[in-house]
Amino acid sequence: MNVDLLIRIAGVGILVSVLAQILNRTGREDMAMLTTLAGLAIVLLAVVNLISQLFQSVRSIFAL
Repeated sequence: MNVDLLIRIAGVGILVSVLAQILNRTGREDMAMLTTLAGLAIVLLAVVNLISQLFQSVRSIFAL
């Protein structure tokens, strides 16, 4: 597995959690939730890309 992707996902997670905590403490819970959802969407897009590459590899291995 690509270590760069794991570090990127961890970085997004840390950044989103810090921003969400700051926004929660300032009383902006709605913006904190949107920040969390945006971080989740970014990570899911990266994971979906990996899954797509996996399916392409399986398809080429088994000549489907």
